[in-house]
Amino acid sequence: MTAPQEPVDQDAGADLPADDLQAELAAVRAELAAAQAQVQAQQEQALRAMAEAENVRRRAQEDVSKARKFGIESFAESLVPVKDSLEAALAQPDQTVEALREGVEVTLRQLAAAFERNLLKEVAPAQGDKFDPHLHQAISSVPAEQPANTVVQLLQKGYVIADRTLRPALVVVSAG
Repeated sequence: MTAPQEPVDQDAGADLPADDLQAELAAVRAELAAAQAQVQAQQEQALRAMAEAENVRRRAQEDVSKARKFGIESFAESLVPVKDSLEAALAQPDQTVEALREGVEVTLRQLAAAFERNLLKEVAPAQGDKFDPHLHQAISSVPAEQPANTVVQLLQKGYVIADRTLRPALVVVSAG
């Protein structure tokens, strides 16, 4: 059995002297002021954190914008000598076919070096290579002695840049 509970005296504070009530009120007010100050500090801290997050987001957007704007700069710089070589070749009157061929070969080497510096690689599958849909585009299939989906002929080279297909190689594949 439980003991009967004594009724709670609602007027217990009325029996306290006025000085004790004033002291208790002052303590409660001080506690309230401290809690309000803590809330204010937390709100200010949250605002600072939000402002910092916004600044980080804005800086990231600026970085992406600059990367887009200047990302091609390196590639463009490596193509300028190729253009210079072509212009120099055209400026020479009365060149022999052999001299023109030599100039074109030098220019092609410059272009290949520019591609290499900028991670642009040729995709040129050899006859007999397995067809890769990520790197090749089959233009047609022909009956052949090779297994199905094997490259029979390269029609046009493809290119990848940093492991991303820029243009697939155009190929004819074996029908099997």
